[in-house]
Amino acid sequence: MADELKQLRNRIDTLDQEILKLVSERAAAAHAIGKLKGDGPVYRPEREAQVLRQITGRNTGPLPDQAVTHLFSEIISACRALEDALSVACLGPKGTFSEEAVVKHFGSQTPATLCGSIDEVFRAVEAGSVGYGVVPVENSTEGAVGRTLDNLLSTPLRICGEVVLPVHQNLLSRAATIAAVMRIYSHAQSLAQCSRWLNQNCPRA
Repeated sequence: MADELKQLRNRIDTLDQEILKLVSERAAAAHAIGKLKGDGPVYRPEREAQVLRQITGRNTGPLPDQAVTHLFSEIISACRALEDALSVACLGPKGTFSEEAVVKHFGSQTPATLCGSIDEVFRAVEAGSVGYGVVPVENSTEGAVGRTLDNLLSTPLRICGEVVLPVHQNLLSRAATIAAVMRIYSHAQSLAQCSRWLNQNCPRA
């Protein structure tokens, strides 16, 4: 067993070196493309979506498509950063679903400028202080986000990409049981999204 374990670990070390070599070659190719494009756009959402579709289409496991997509999104993000430092604004504060959408769509190598409102995100993009903005458009329980739609109509900005983000809410308390919870504080959007669960599990709150 010890010999087999050592062989497998040696195999992993060898594969890691090959992966690093290939990722470095990919980064060099992406950097060369950036030089050829000159002042052209660094971020091409349709091209990046095409790359991810091709990769997941060829995925035979054992990693699930979601994990493969995450891995390659990070590789794309790091390669894109070699061309230019992409700037993105989103609705803050830190830890919002909008910031999570930035990481999912652009990768963790892209820093997010956190704004106090949806209107501020639009103003930042319109003024040119950032290249892109990520704003909520709609959710499956509460429908369209009015401020986003109003800004799309009143500004010349256009949608160039879409992020579908699963939302998970958590109830936090120091109470020993859910039955002991008497009052719940939250953002109105979160309360609305969880209203059915709250009515079933915390009817006295």
